[in-house]
Amino acid sequence: MVAILSRPTLRHMPLETLDLTATDEGIAQAAAVLRAGGLVAMPTETVYGLAGDACNGTAVARIFAAKGRPQFNPLIVHVADMAQARRIAQFSPEAEAVARAFWPGALTLVLPLAEGAGLSPLVTAGLETVAVRMPAHPVAQRLIRAFGGPLAAPSANPSGKVSPTTAAHVRAGLSGRIEAILDAGPCSVGVESTILAMDDPPRLLRPGGIPAEALEAMLGPLPDAAHAAPDRPTAPGQLASHYAPEAPVRLGVARPAGGELWVGFGPACPGADLTLSPAGDLVEAAANLFSILRKADDLATARGAPAIAFAPIPDHGLGRAINDRLRRAAAPRPVATP
Repeated sequence: MVAILSRPTLRHMPLETLDLTATDEGIAQAAAVLRAGGLVAMPTETVYGLAGDACNGTAVARIFAAKGRPQFNPLIVHVADMAQARRIAQFSPEAEAVARAFWPGALTLVLPLAEGAGLSPLVTAGLETVAVRMPAHPVAQRLIRAFGGPLAAPSANPSGKVSPTTAAHVRAGLSGRIEAILDAGPCSVGVESTILAMDDPPRLLRPGGIPAEALEAMLGPLPDAAHAAPDRPTAPGQLASHYAPEAPVRLGVARPAGGELWVGFGPACPGADLTLSPAGDLVEAAANLFSILRKADDLATARGAPAIAFAPIPDHGLGRAINDRLRRAAAPRPVATP
């Protein structure tokens, strides 16, 4: 039995963040934390997610608070099976077919909210749609089943910063703000899920771990709405500035200039300080992206480098998701208002 602090204590005091292993005992402890309204960083195949009870308004509010995330930005709800998914979202025959083809996996579907879904309104940011995903990671699946309901889970990092692909990344950003981290090693995909709005016609809201080409082979050409409304997103991951390191980022740099730290891709980058993939493998590059971005930021800071320069990445397959994340990392940062 894991001891859970009362919710008033959780809101007003720094927390001792537990490190849990992906054993039966660790998963049971994590599920107990979630049932008590606490927050658990859970592994998925894409990145680590910051999970809370999607039906508990206080737990969901604490997700926003822990991340410093704006509440107009909706959250993805993670489910273990289609029965859970149908309780919170309305599936058209086309949406059912897409789910059968790509779930469990790195695809989020934006669907009409089901009547009586029971989700906290904060999850959907007041929209009449819900973003839902069935993760493929076995530990995430076991945790959702042990908890017994849907989990809201954005990436487990401070809002706007680099997404976490290891438990150590989570601890560096959120230690003391959440109850527990469930460690199952590095994430295999390394970029967040693809987000598809099942409209008529379907629209690509965010490129990600499922290449758009795989979806287009089934659905036909997909209008790209990833940058349609950055100030009022209809799905997670649409804010213009995101995944931001401390150092400025330049993209498409074949040769760095003026002491920049250079991140290469493929064999044509001799002398690169770091590389996303020595062989030019987009799957390897996606898995390495956020870890390399963190390392590059640390090195750039240590050296006093003026910027992090990324070599060109092909804009197809997983390269499309990689370039999307890098463009957001390079975007002008929002200016804080006093």
